[in-house]
Amino acid sequence: MNSSALIYIIGYLVVGLAYGVYGDAYGSKTCVSALYNFGDSNSDTGAGYAAFAGVHPPSGESFFGNLSGRLCDGRLIIDFLTEELKLPYLSAYLNSLGSNYRHGANFAVGGASIRPGGFSPFDLGVQIAQFKQFKYGANVLYNRTEPPFKSGLPRPDEFSKALFTFDIGQNDLGYGFQHGSEEQVRSSIPNILETFHQAVQQLYSEGARIFWIHNTGPSGCLPNRVIYYKPKQGNLDANGCIKSQNEIAQEFNRQLKEQLFDLNKKLPLAKFTYVDVYSAKYQLISDAKKQGFVSPLLSCCGSLNCGTQVTVNGTVYGKPCKNPSQHVIWDGVHYSQAANLWVAKRILSGSFSEPLVSIGKACF
Repeated sequence: MNSSALIYIIGYLVVGLAYGVYGDAYGSKTCVSALYNFGDSNSDTGAGYAAFAGVHPPSGESFFGNLSGRLCDGRLIIDFLTEELKLPYLSAYLNSLGSNYRHGANFAVGGASIRPGGFSPFDLGVQIAQFKQFKYGANVLYNRTEPPFKSGLPRPDEFSKALFTFDIGQNDLGYGFQHGSEEQVRSSIPNILETFHQAVQQLYSEGARIFWIHNTGPSGCLPNRVIYYKPKQGNLDANGCIKSQNEIAQEFNRQLKEQLFDLNKKLPLAKFTYVDVYSAKYQLISDAKKQGFVSPLLSCCGSLNCGTQVTVNGTVYGKPCKNPSQHVIWDGVHYSQAANLWVAKRILSGSFSEPLVSIGKACF
C-alpha cells in the first residue's frame, strides 16, 4: 500500500470516528439532526455582519468574547434552540469564514422583512431562493466529494427530516410604522402573510416537512420605538409600551395563526408548530423587575448602533452599560442574552406552542 492510500484510509477512519462521536453529541436526544432558519436580526448569526459589517463592539461581549455577528451581547434565542437540540450553532449562509453546514444553515439577515422593499434587500423571498441554491449546490458537491471531505456538508436525505424555523415579520410592521400610518400597517397584514404563505409552500415543494414558526413580538415595547414616539393620551399601557402598535402586532399574529391552520390543511405531509413568542416576551416585560431585571424600557446601550453615541430629544444614548444581564433590551431593539435565555426556556418547552410540543419533539 502506498503512502497516499494509507493517508486516505486514515483520514476516512478519523472522520468516521468523529461522526460517531458527534452523532451522539448532536441531536441524540431529539428527532432533529439539522436546522434551517429564516428571519431577521432576532435570529441572524452573522449574515448582516458579513454583508454590511453592521455589528460593532461591544456586541458579543457576554458570551463569545468578540464580534459574533449577532446584534446582542451574547446568544440569541436561535442559539439556545440549537443548544437544546444538541446541535452546533448555525453558520450564516453569507458567512464564508469558518462555516460548517453539516447540521443546517442560517439564512436570517438583520433588517429582513417578509415582503421586499423594507430595511434590507434580503427579504424572505431572497432567503428562500438562497436556500434553493444552497440545497442544489450542496447535493451536487456531496455526490462529487470523497468521504473525508464531506464533513461540512449536509446529507441529501436529511433535508426532508430537518427542522425549518422562522422568526420574521417584525420589520414589516416596523418599516410600516416609520413610513405610513398605523391603519396602513394593519391593512397590509393580509398581503404580508400571503407572501409568507407562498414562501412556506416553496420550501414544502423542496421537501421541507417540519416547521417551527415564531410569531412577532410586542414591537410597541421596544425602547427605540418608545423614545421616538409622541405619546397620545391613553395610548401607553401600564408597562409604558405603545398600545396601538402592540395591538397591530397581535392582529398580525392572529392572522399568522390562521395562515398556518390553512397551510396545515393544504400541505398534509407537513407538521407546523406555532410559537407564541409575543406572550413570552410580554410576560417578561411585565414581570421584568420581579425577574431581576431593571425597567424593560431602559436598554443597555439605548442605541441601535451600540457603542456609538446618538442624541435624541437632548438625551445621549449609545454608551453600553456595565451589567447587560440586568437588562431586557441590549440596544434599543434587540434583546439581551439574559432576556433571550429567559424567553427560550419558556418557548422551547412547548408551553407557548400550538400544539403543545417541545422543540425536540416537533417532528413527532
